[in-house]
Amino acid sequence: MARARYGFGGRAVLITGGGGDIGRATARRFAADGAAVVLLDADASKLAAAAEELEELGAAHRAVTCDVTDAASVDDAFAAVVADLGRVDFVFNNAGYQGVFAPTHAYPADDFRKVIDVNVVGAYNVLATSARHLRAAGGGAIVNTASHAGVEGPPNMLAYGASKAAVIAMTETAAKDLAPYGVRVNAVSPALIGPGYMWTRQTELQAATGSQYFAPDPARVREQMLATVPLRRLGTLEEVANAVAFLMSDEASYVTGFNLEVTGGV
Repeated sequence: MARARYGFGGRAVLITGGGGDIGRATARRFAADGAAVVLLDADASKLAAAAEELEELGAAHRAVTCDVTDAASVDDAFAAVVADLGRVDFVFNNAGYQGVFAPTHAYPADDFRKVIDVNVVGAYNVLATSARHLRAAGGGAIVNTASHAGVEGPPNMLAYGASKAAVIAMTETAAKDLAPYGVRVNAVSPALIGPGYMWTRQTELQAATGSQYFAPDPARVREQMLATVPLRRLGTLEEVANAVAFLMSDEASYVTGFNLEVTGGV
């Protein structure tokens, strides 16, 4: 089945967490539809690899090192991009941190703070700066990366589930606040997506928790997780990217404040 083409030519999309698996897949998706792609990431090596991938595709792109937990870093990155390209039309607010895996009574406070700092404070910094730029530009679209973990909290992921629930709540409020200015705000909530770093990591770390919910063998954990998916398979990175592209596109022009779950029916 051919994927939809939305005609993003002449438009610019900014992607935070652009060096990660979902960020890179979404960058490829937008580049294929003609958008100028701006990658932001705090990890310079991941950022360089993602930019090289777009270079090989012949896509118009920029790469900017940015720490989303630092509001000044976010403001500076946006200012540099607007000075360079003249505008930003779409923002994929995607940077995130999965955190450790541990039951609530043993969850480390320092990691809880880190997860909230990246996934909530960082998402807020990008959302607020995006809102100011898009409002001044007369409109645009923002998609925040939430997670099915924010809809139905998984065991051993207290901080991550809480942080993604916060992202969904911020999405709903921001959509109302920005609607008068022609700025749409939606969220995408993936569940079991892979192969990739986060899928491998979560199966290994869930296996190590000693939880009643999962076997101690990562291979068995993968089987247990997939058994909860009605479609009985992992979602692909490209399927997440397609969902983001739809929410950004003019085809979704009457969609705002919505959390699109990419879960295979979980």
